[in-house]
Amino acid sequence: MRRRAMLAGAVSLAAVTIAGCGERPQTPAGGGADGRIRIGIVAKSLGNGFFEAVHKGANEAAAALNAEIIFTGPTTPTAEGQIETLNALIAQRVDAIAISANDPDAVVPTLQRAMQRGIKVISYDSAVAKEGRAVHLAPSSDVLIGQTVAQLAAELAPEGKGKVAVVSATPTSTNQNSWLAQMQQALPRYPGLQFAGVVYGDDVSDKSYRETVALVKQHPDLAVIVSLSSVGIVAAAKAIEDQGLTAKVKVTGLGLPSELIGYVRKGVVPKFAIWNPIDLGYAATQVAARLARGEKSENGQEISLERVGTVSFDDDGVGAMAKPFIYDQSNVEQFAAIF
Repeated sequence: MRRRAMLAGAVSLAAVTIAGCGERPQTPAGGGADGRIRIGIVAKSLGNGFFEAVHKGANEAAAALNAEIIFTGPTTPTAEGQIETLNALIAQRVDAIAISANDPDAVVPTLQRAMQRGIKVISYDSAVAKEGRAVHLAPSSDVLIGQTVAQLAAELAPEGKGKVAVVSATPTSTNQNSWLAQMQQALPRYPGLQFAGVVYGDDVSDKSYRETVALVKQHPDLAVIVSLSSVGIVAAAKAIEDQGLTAKVKVTGLGLPSELIGYVRKGVVPKFAIWNPIDLGYAATQVAARLARGEKSENGQEISLERVGTVSFDDDGVGAMAKPFIYDQSNVEQFAAIF
């Protein structure tokens, strides 16, 4: 994982309310007379710690780019909610939109309308279908993420043996489905592990909790639960602790240090992984701003991400940042202070 940087000063995490009903003329975006551009950063849902950290990074980049961030999203992680949000951003005549999609296809017609009005569109974290964006910025490669969570499961299973189940977000979540597929491809490297199945918590804490409880009742010999959702891993950890199974079932996957530090200390989540969402928000803002100002992303041309490095995009317009970083008792406290 790339080097993190502490943010200077406090950053508000409140979502900006968007209003307006005008149509944007079909001319290229590029900012106002002073060169300042407006970028809509669309989360899967508001109130999610991962996207609050994305917001921090976006604001940090905006300060260096002469840009204004409009951080927004639906209250629940639905495609319908994101479409409503996108329509508001289009009416606001933003210069660029960066979205983590709840559904890869449902938002495409709305995003195509945005592009027709000169708005540069990228996706980050969870991809939009190719026809609905210019590029997709992945926080890591699907292969590396799948390999990492499979490795974590093997390390936490007793002697590398036992049943493993997955708590994911929604059945239509692009990134989580890809990570799950790559995890399943990596599992044969660990012949002692048996894949017990996957349940979906819809990125909602209560449902993720209930699905975890159902898992351990259906598979009383379960050894490890892997959550591919930052919401799901916290809910799964709480469910395992509440069921009195901390010594028997270990939880791991992708999550935020600030939300998991307590469970790491208790041994419920001995180790987990995540890229730095602050860096992801910073990088997504860098890409969106540079495309809005006319930089190109074709033919593997590199785009500067400033302190995060550079990224280049393949023929499908996909570029990846870095390998997930492992957090455990040795470092979780340090990073919990950041995100």
